[in-house]
Amino acid sequence: MLNLKHGHLSVTGNFRENNEDACVVDDAGRYFIVADGMGGQAAGEKASELATEIVPKKLKSLIDFAADTGEKVSQSIDAAVTEANAEILALSELDPSYHNMGTTIAFIVASAGRFFVGGIGDSRVYQLRGGAMQQLTTDHSLTQALVDAGTISEEDAATHRYRNVLYRYLGSKEGGTGAESKEVEPQSGDRYLICSDGVTDGIGDQEIRRLLSSVDDPQQAAEEVVQAALDGGSKDNVTCVVVHVS
Repeated sequence: MLNLKHGHLSVTGNFRENNEDACVVDDAGRYFIVADGMGGQAAGEKASELATEIVPKKLKSLIDFAADTGEKVSQSIDAAVTEANAEILALSELDPSYHNMGTTIAFIVASAGRFFVGGIGDSRVYQLRGGAMQQLTTDHSLTQALVDAGTISEEDAATHRYRNVLYRYLGSKEGGTGAESKEVEPQSGDRYLICSDGVTDGIGDQEIRRLLSSVDDPQQAAEEVVQAALDGGSKDNVTCVVVHVS
C-alpha cells in the first residue's frame, strides 16, 4: 500500500493580473493534476478550470483505482484527456470570449500501487529518486522539437524565441491524440514535482533538485519551489504539486 503525502501552491506571480493556472490534488491520493491555461482575458483561466474539472470526473468514472493497471489505466486517461480537449475546443468555437483558448495538463494518476505519469503541452513532471532527478514528461514545444531534431542545443532552447510556442495542448486538434502516459513503479523515498512552466521560467533543474531533496515536508517544498521561481524572475503564474512516497 502506497503512503502518499502531498503539498501544492498556485500563485498569480509578479507580472500577471490573473492566475490562468489550476491544480487539483485528490485527498485519497488517486490523482494530482496541474494545468496552465492560455488565451486572452479569462479564456486561459476557463480552459485550465475545465481541464481540472473534467479529467478527474472522467477518471473516477472509468478507473477502479484499487485494481486497474496497465493499458486499462492508460486508455482511461486518454479518454479523460480527449473529453476535456473536445469540451475546450467546443466552447472556444461557441463563445467568442473564449476563442482560441487552451491549456496544458500534467498529471500523476495512482492506481493499484502504480503511477501513470504524462502530460500535454509544457507543464512537467519530475521524479527525484536516490538523489537523481529526471523529467518524466516531454515538452510539446517548438524548441523541444528543434532540440529533438538536433537543430539547436538544450542551452539554446532555454532562451529561444519559440520556447513558449506549443504544437500540442488541450484546445487544439492535436490535444486529443493521447497523453503519452508512462507507467512508473513508485518506491519509498521517491519525490515528485508537477509544475507549470512558471516554475521552470524562474529556476533550473539543479535548483528544483536541491529543493526537492532538502525539504522533507511536501507543502513546505511546494511553497519554497514557488518562492524560488518568483525570486528567480519568473514572469508567469507559478504552480506546483509535490508528492512524497513512503
